Amino acid sequence: MKKINLEITGMHCQSCVTLLDKSLTKQPGIKYASVNLNTEKATVEFDERVIDEPKIISIIKSLGYTAENPEHRKMKMVHEGHNDEYDQADFEKKKRERYLKKQKNLFFYSLIFAIPAFLIGMVFMWLGIEIPYRNYILLALATPVQFIIGTGIYKSAWGALKNKTANMDTLIALGTSAAYFYSLYVVFFNPMGDQYFEAAAVLITFVMLGRYLEASAKGKTSEAIQKLMSLSPKIATVIRKGKEMKIKVDEVIVGDIIIVKPGEKVPVDGIITEGESAIDESMITGESMPVEKGKGDLVIGATINKNGTIKFKATKVGANTTLAQIVKLIEDAQGKKAPIQRFADKISAYFVPAIILIAILSFSIWYWAVGQTFEFSLIIAVSVLVIACPCALGLATPTAIMVGTGKGAEKGILIKGGDALETAHKLYAVVFDKTGTLTEGKPKVTDIVSLNKFSEKELLKIFASIEQHSEHPLAQAIVNKAKESHISLEKITKFKAIPGHGVEGDFKRKRLIVGKPEYLKKFGKIHEYDPQISSLEADGKTVIVGILDKKIVGFVGIADTPRADSVKAVKALQEQGIFVYMITGDNKRTANAIAKQLGVNHIISEVLPQDKAKEVKKLQKKGKVAMVGDGINDAPALAQADIGIAIGSGTDVAMETGNIVLMNNSTLDVVKAIKLSKITINKIKQNMFWALFYNSLGVPIAAGVLYSSTGWLLSPIIAGGAMAMSSVSVVLNTLLMKRKRI
Repeated sequence: MKKINLEITGMHCQSCVTLLDKSLTKQPGIKYASVNLNTEKATVEFDERVIDEPKIISIIKSLGYTAENPEHRKMKMVHEGHNDEYDQADFEKKKRERYLKKQKNLFFYSLIFAIPAFLIGMVFMWLGIEIPYRNYILLALATPVQFIIGTGIYKSAWGALKNKTANMDTLIALGTSAAYFYSLYVVFFNPMGDQYFEAAAVLITFVMLGRYLEASAKGKTSEAIQKLMSLSPKIATVIRKGKEMKIKVDEVIVGDIIIVKPGEKVPVDGIITEGESAIDESMITGESMPVEKGKGDLVIGATINKNGTIKFKATKVGANTTLAQIVKLIEDAQGKKAPIQRFADKISAYFVPAIILIAILSFSIWYWAVGQTFEFSLIIAVSVLVIACPCALGLATPTAIMVGTGKGAEKGILIKGGDALETAHKLYAVVFDKTGTLTEGKPKVTDIVSLNKFSEKELLKIFASIEQHSEHPLAQAIVNKAKESHISLEKITKFKAIPGHGVEGDFKRKRLIVGKPEYLKKFGKIHEYDPQISSLEADGKTVIVGILDKKIVGFVGIADTPRADSVKAVKALQEQGIFVYMITGDNKRTANAIAKQLGVNHIISEVLPQDKAKEVKKLQKKGKVAMVGDGINDAPALAQADIGIAIGSGTDVAMETGNIVLMNNSTLDVVKAIKLSKITINKIKQNMFWALFYNSLGVPIAAGVLYSSTGWLLSPIIAGGAMAMSSVSVVLNTLLMKRKRI
């Protein structure tokens, strides 16, 4: 058995996925096929003895789509000298841009023909303006829209028909063809009759607009992965044969000894063999506090070495590094099938065959059973088809989503497509990342405890004077606090940094040491203050102690404080019956302390970066789950969740991976996004009613059930009016959304 991944172009609705799935799985030799609309990819497992890859691609192409094996393309690019992953990612980006441009051009070309057709066919007729050769002009305008711009619609409808199913394209092809060919009959055989060329042209134009907007809202998986790949340095300094040498990261092998100097990125995963430093792991763990590392500790590729020089032994390289695993997790999570099945597509599967059957029965009964003329019977059949034209059905969902996403954008809530809006109203739980999402993401001084004659302001001055020479984030938090208090700092001499422990120097000719309690215990009787220090640490704070002239002068507590809006957001979600979870890599004591301040009852602590997506997956067994985060470490969980919500202040990768981006950096916007979803879903349901109301009411009349008793007959022009009215009612009903407050 062989498994291949193919890139599919041309899908635009869930029924395209269903069509491809059914067509592939029924082929002899194909054991498994899974098509994903969001990633535009198909995974196919097949028996090479029965069917081959070219045959599979030809089947997909016969249904009106294009297919390509990205591995073959990469091999070709390598052969041409483009062996950089960035060249391949850039190719995929340009491919999506070409597809988007194609959809945009189809819409605008269609618009060029549809606007004059609408003016001549409807507006001028209503105004009583007579245009010479009117019907022939309309024929010339409608034909290229119907058969050139609408080629894709016919291909998709034909593919569905071959597989004994129906989709939205079946409805569109059926409705526009009925209008077009009946109009063609009128032009050449019944010049006094009514034509519907403009209806066919305008409908296809609306369809093209919807597809262009859909293409522009597609997720940007490749950009997210490209940004992740760019985090890893390209060069590593290794020791080989007793000499330092710079080599490409791709050439690093397990067992190499690597040197990383202050400010440099760690190239691959490994274990420190020499040196101490603070490592900024925020791009991997999401936690703002640098982690002190020494001999025997693990370092992760793409993290940043803050101060000391370290040597480490490479343990994981290439596809095995933590960063590479995160990339794979995102690809796997985004490759999962979307759980949404479009309501309109479900209706079309039953609606289309029913309408065709009614039209055929109506024609047959009137022509053969009743004995009416062919023209009378044809008008009956066409009236049924025209009034059933899915213009309003096609507009029902896209228009609501357009207004919903537009309204969200006005409030700084960017929604990357309809799936998020369709899912957000039925959430079981919202999972928040802690650092940078529920909290500020930046360490701040929260407590200043003076144990001597110094005031809090004087103590802060002492601490900040020496910490100004350190680049450690905790030191910067102390210095920033002093700046906020407008404190002028003293000059420090004989400054020395002790990596992983603290700093020391001379303050007004007296020896000053500032650092961790554990380190300073050998310089003073810190154990006397253990209860106070433990109390601060129990609140999730880091404690820094100061000793001046061999006497403990005090200590400060530093913490990542909760965001002002987080408490309100948590409470609002809980009031809606949504379970709120906080997920973090912090220890249980710190996590519980922060959760208590926020009012969060469900805590998932001590979670490794690669395990966040697993925790989300567990919760999904209970219902729909939204994940809210801002860091790269959140990206796999954002992709795994039914809805990924990225805080705008977070990394580009998190924003690319999320379905919803909160540009105002407010967690309260999570509540607003859910409310907007509920409004939009209600509007879609209302639109579906109006889309089908006129059709359902008009089809029996169009079929002539009232003709024998009352003489009432729904002519094609009235059927067309009812069809247009249903579209207008859908659009007007949708516009009422703008008046809703979120």
